[in-house]
Amino acid sequence: MSPFRYCPCCATPLAMIVQEEDSGPRERLRCPACDYTHWNNPVPVLAAIIEYRGQVLLARNAAWPSKMFALITGFMEAGETPQDGIVREIKEETQLDTRSLALVGVYDFQRMNQVIIAFHAVCEGEVRLSPELADWRLYDPPQLKCWPAGTGYALADWLRARGHEPVFFTPEENAERRRGLD
Repeated sequence: MSPFRYCPCCATPLAMIVQEEDSGPRERLRCPACDYTHWNNPVPVLAAIIEYRGQVLLARNAAWPSKMFALITGFMEAGETPQDGIVREIKEETQLDTRSLALVGVYDFQRMNQVIIAFHAVCEGEVRLSPELADWRLYDPPQLKCWPAGTGYALADWLRARGHEPVFFTPEENAERRRGLD
């Protein structure tokens, strides 16, 4: 359910209302007073598989459990291309300079109402984490385990493209990873 409860135009409580659209009748949050529609479209999120000194850099967000490491991600800003956005995110979060960038793919992440645009970035420099990140680790590609969510699928596709069969965390391992248990 959307966090929107009131119309941003007239402050009337929004309601789930069925209305005819191009593809047929569709129920959406709408304002019964002024006909405003909350579209609730997915948000574009950028992700980077960072290749650094021949290995893959994964980072841990400061708010995450101790065992949970993932790709560098961030929201695209208005007025920037996905490529410019991920280069900015990499610099902001790691202080690394991006030397080359290639699209890995676009991934659906419905649980968070996001569309992930994933890139492979070859980076150099010295890692200095932003306060948003607590730790980082380097992995050889065959050591990586993928997680069963948007950026984990991007990592799996990148590994396959390099001749490595991806291994996913089991549901139990993934639950343990998310809880930070040793």
